Amino acid sequence: MTASHTGANQRRSRAALLIMAGGLACLLAGCNQTTVAKQQEYYPADYRDRHPITLKEGQQTVQIFVGRNRGGLLPAQRAEVLAFARQWRREATSGIIIEVPHGGPTDRAAADSLREVHSILAASGVPSRAVYTRNYQPSETSLASINIRYAKLVAQAGPCGLWPHDLGPAPDLAYNDNKPYWNLGCATQHNLAAEIDNPADLVQPRGEAPAYQARRSVSTDKWRKGENPSGSYSGYDTGKITDIAK
Repeated sequence: MTASHTGANQRRSRAALLIMAGGLACLLAGCNQTTVAKQQEYYPADYRDRHPITLKEGQQTVQIFVGRNRGGLLPAQRAEVLAFARQWRREATSGIIIEVPHGGPTDRAAADSLREVHSILAASGVPSRAVYTRNYQPSETSLASINIRYAKLVAQAGPCGLWPHDLGPAPDLAYNDNKPYWNLGCATQHNLAAEIDNPADLVQPRGEAPAYQARRSVSTDKWRKGENPSGSYSGYDTGKITDIAK
């Protein structure tokens, strides 16, 4: 092999090594950019923006357990169905679905209990067209029950317990800028969402209820006569603990 051929091979080898080194440098640079981008990830400092309270559709359910040799509802179960019907009138966004166990030893008792459930719902003002009944096959290992449910608005926040950033010293934008850690305020938002009576209040105010005309008429009549329009209440402080020894 001549000297010229040897020199050409060496030059080609050097060029190949340079190309490989350049490609490796590009790969490393890409990894470094990904790491920097992850470290520079932005998140809002306000906990209400990090963990917003959102409205979703949930379910309200009550279970009426059914025995084999007993039909009808217990007094506590009647109270549960009655309270369920009142809640449906106030907060439901759908009709009522009743799931009845079928195909087991509790069929007779379930039918008797179902008739009583329908009568309580009707007496509570639930229209019959808003109630849908269907059967289901209970498992052999679980206690049969009549399941009554409807859909409603629920407020939710979270999930909590996420720690995407280190709390201690780290090459992180959140630490360098002294920003609050991600999970701060999540439990507060979660508890507030659970305590809200009407989740729609988070979106818009409620409409005003009509004024109490009877009390307004009495106050206006007293004002017209020049009398004190305030009410007088007597006997409201009797029976206090401090009066027992008198």
